[in-house]
Order: sequence, then structure tokens, then C-alpha cells
Amino acid sequence: MPELVIIFRTPSEIEARVVRSLLEAHGVMSVVSTGAHAVFPLSVESLGDVRIAVHHSEADDARSIIESHRTNIRNGEVVRLRDEFEPLLRAIGYRFHDRGLLEHAMTHASRANEDVSGGVVDNESLEFLGDAVLGFAIADLLFRECPELDEGGKSKIKASLVSATTLARQAEALNLGEHLLLGRGEERTGGRRKQALLADGYEALIAAIYLDGGIEAARTFIARQFGGLLADARRHGAGDQDYKSSLQELLQARELPLPEYRLVSTAGPDHQKLFQVEVVVKGVPVAQATGASKKDAEQEAARTALEKLKES
Repeated sequence: MPELVIIFRTPSEIEARVVRSLLEAHGVMSVVSTGAHAVFPLSVESLGDVRIAVHHSEADDARSIIESHRTNIRNGEVVRLRDEFEPLLRAIGYRFHDRGLLEHAMTHASRANEDVSGGVVDNESLEFLGDAVLGFAIADLLFRECPELDEGGKSKIKASLVSATTLARQAEALNLGEHLLLGRGEERTGGRRKQALLADGYEALIAAIYLDGGIEAARTFIARQFGGLLADARRHGAGDQDYKSSLQELLQARELPLPEYRLVSTAGPDHQKLFQVEVVVKGVPVAQATGASKKDAEQEAARTALEKLKES
């Protein structure tokens, strides 16, 4: 067997795949192993550190390639493989044991589809899991902190808190869009600002925290993120207000025509479709929103329009 030198270690199998692909793109062949396994030609299970080894004659070149970092395609800034998510880690207040889970959570299908090696996996399964974890945690918070509410009241608040629009706003507050790993097509079409992608990435983030740190870590993150929203919902009775009626009343008071609601787009599979709607006043779009149904999207668009019109 040729003499091999370990030139890179990581607790993340996903990061190991990225580094291996980077080396191969520069003509440096490598093998992967873990501390508990012999050297394998392909990926291995995540048991201990994952190690990448190359022939000793190529070790210096391989280290130089890795240390040359990876280019951030958004602004040309050079970012180290392990440091690119540091601002997001500070924003969420959680440190991952396996940063590969975070990278997985940020990987949109458009990026995975462009990877010719087949080693990049998108975050759709994590979205599914994160949706379930979030729903459970919010229901648990409502049960413990809102005993005065009946089932209907709890359900209305829960629906408001886990809506795609709310999740997108939470994602925006974390600047999550800047950390999404997108394909070139999504990048060109403004994917970092799309509410559906932000909401999906936020759910995938929750799943990654759950898988990395367990239910208590996920519950702590969700309680911190949604505590203020829950308090506001209890004070103002979120879910009870008909924003479309309120918007209509405001426009009538200002002697303006009634609003129109237009379907802008739909996204996602049939069982989890998202609707994007805009509200138009006198032919001018005032606000847009996304929801799990056209009705929810219209209500949220009306709410946003109300806020804008009250400020004008």
C-alpha cells in the first residue's frame, strides 16, 4: 500500500466530502477513514473524527489547497471551510458538535442537484423533521404557559407561530438567507430572499439542533426564539383578528377602493404547498406574504399592508 499521510480531520462526514471533492477537483486523489476504521475509498459512518489521507508526495499540495479556503460566491470574500457559518452560530446561540449537520440544514436542493459527485444531500428531510419538532415544542409551550386558553385558542396561536410567514421572519432576523447553500439558478433569482426557502431553512435548522443536541437543545432554542411572539399573541389574541376586514375598513376610512388579492406563485409538494399572495390597492402592490393556504397568505398580506399603511 502506498505511504499515506493524514492531512485533514473533521467530526463532520459532510465536511469531509466537501474537502475530498475540493482535492479531487485539483487532481489530488484521497481516501477517507475514521479513528475506528481502516482506510476506505469512499465515505464512512460518522464515528469519531473523519480523516482524509493522501499520498505523501502530494501532502503539501493538498494542505495548500485546503488552506486556500473556499470562495464565497455571494461577494467574492474568502471564507475558511470551518468558519463560514460562524456568524449564524453566534446568532442562534448554539454550538454544534457536528457542524456538518448545520451545513446539511443550509443545503438547498438546487445546490445538491448541481453536485456531480453525488456527495451533497439537500435539506428536505431535515425540513420535515424540523416541522414536527417545532410543532411539538410550540404545543408544549402553549400547554405549559397558556392554561387559560381552550383548545381552539391554543390551535389559533400555534398556527400563527408555525406559519411559513412567521418562520421566514424568524429566519430573516438570524440573517439565515446569507448562509443558505444554493445552486446557481436559485442564486440568480434571489433565492436568499424567498420566504419559502427561508422558512424551509429555518425548519431544517431546528432539526439539525435537535439531531445534534437532543430535544432539550431544540426546545431551548425554540423557546428563546418564540417566547416574545408567544407573549404578544397572548396579549393581542393572535389568530382571532381578521386582518382582511381591518384593511378594508382602513381603506374605506381613507376613501380608497377595496383591496385586491392576487396569487403570485405556489411552491412545494402537494402535501406541503405554499402560496404567495400580494395585496393590491389602486393597482399598486402594497405587500406580499406566503401561507400554507391562499386564505392564510391573504390574511398575512393584509396584516403587512395594514402595518405599512398605518406608518404612511
